[in-house]
Amino acid sequence: MKTYNVAILGATGAVGREMLKVLEERNFPVNELRLLASARSVGKKIAFRGNEIAVQEATENAFEGMDIVLGAASNELAKQMAPAIKASGAVFIDNSSAFRMDPTVPLVVPEINPEDAMKHNGIVSNPNCSTIITLVAVNAINKLSPIKSMIASTYQAVSGAGIGGIYELEAQEKAIVEGGDIEKDTFPYQIARNLIPQIGGFGENLYTSEEMKMQNEGRKILHLPNLNVTCTCVRVPIIRSHSISAVVFTEDKLSVEAVKEAIANAKGCKLTDEPEAKVYPMPLDTSDQDLVFVGRIREDLTADNGIALFCCGDQVRKGAATNAVQIAELFVK
Repeated sequence: MKTYNVAILGATGAVGREMLKVLEERNFPVNELRLLASARSVGKKIAFRGNEIAVQEATENAFEGMDIVLGAASNELAKQMAPAIKASGAVFIDNSSAFRMDPTVPLVVPEINPEDAMKHNGIVSNPNCSTIITLVAVNAINKLSPIKSMIASTYQAVSGAGIGGIYELEAQEKAIVEGGDIEKDTFPYQIARNLIPQIGGFGENLYTSEEMKMQNEGRKILHLPNLNVTCTCVRVPIIRSHSISAVVFTEDKLSVEAVKEAIANAKGCKLTDEPEAKVYPMPLDTSDQDLVFVGRIREDLTADNGIALFCCGDQVRKGAATNAVQIAELFVK
């Protein structure tokens, strides 16, 4: 089997480490693995397939000889390093939002639009985590009848804000129990025993940047240029896995039974919908795995062609690391 030289840009962060884990789990055909991070992490060793690999500094000369670069860094670093990555001849699969809406850069969810990845000019973008989870859940519906619009509410785990979000929630929970001071840094308000209905900055239309991703990225991934989405994004005191409540409005009226059957057979989905047995998607069940669990499927009561559902998925894995590795696998295949 042919093997590939792979670099991870931002290898010491939460997503970078998850990419490393996923590469090993999925037995990706790696020849050389190059772990790149900031200067302060140089020399740190990370295990991969029984070996210890030393972290190197992410410089513009660090990509020579690489076939694939998995990006798990900031927008700024992604933009800075992209020209050097392209010049090296490697394909840059980037998890930041730097290139998602660039019309020359494919935005790919392998279960939905794998063919778009082959139209790259050296860069392929990974979508937003909530967008990935939601679209994997509703893609089967879109195949039954094109989606015209959607209303979505996301319940996003604190790990979506990075490792600092986890530490802050845990520290606040401890302070509440022990009677200590509540300290805030990652989030603008206390997140323990609370929720915050803002992720990202507000735009002129009063939607946040995070909320607009569902519509803008959804249009590109589903090839539905007229798709309209009303989205509300909420940070909740959950460690891992994002949840989304969605109502999908289609061109044709669909039965609940047809939707359930389509989702049960859809790539990347697991139908968990037995209301009488209290079986439905929950963050605890979806963490540390790659399927999107979909349930609570029912007719919308406000429109004839509406279907409501609830879905959950691990935003660190399927919402980021695994999706990027799956894109890399498209090139291997």
